[in-house]
Amino acid sequence: MSFLFLRRRSAAVLMIGALAAGLVVFPAVDVPAAGNDMISVNVDQAKLVKFPEKIATIVIGNPLIADVTLQPGGMVVVTGKGYGATNVIALDRSGAVLMDRIVQVEGPTDKVVTVYRGTLRESYSCTPDCARRVTLGDGEAYFRATMEQASAIGGQAATTGAATGTAGKPN
Repeated sequence: MSFLFLRRRSAAVLMIGALAAGLVVFPAVDVPAAGNDMISVNVDQAKLVKFPEKIATIVIGNPLIADVTLQPGGMVVVTGKGYGATNVIALDRSGAVLMDRIVQVEGPTDKVVTVYRGTLRESYSCTPDCARRVTLGDGEAYFRATMEQASAIGGQAATTGAATGTAGKPN
């Protein structure tokens, strides 16, 4: 054997030994898998997602983008509140991270027509006839007027149901 061969072999053995010692001294950090999947939900809609069962705490990065509600058995309701991306972190009772996933909130999938009146925006749901639809980003006056109409209709329905004795009864 040549001197050069022995020198390379010794260097390789030392390198492998150093790597093995490094893994013992600095083991791989035990970070839970990011769940490869991004949770995608539309604004103003909810989605059921299965999380690990031993969740004690859920943290949402930006509650203006999405909301999460823990249900029994590790089921979570993810609701899209605003456009964009945020993350959701699930912790167990000891504070260990069980999961960290991205939540992407996208626009509506139904047929929405957007009307611009100068800089003010109005949204209409057109399935099949067009009707007012409150959408994040609509002009303030349009938004307020539409919400007032929806509240008035809801109030009338509750009053009528209470008068006929059907309020709160399932269909």
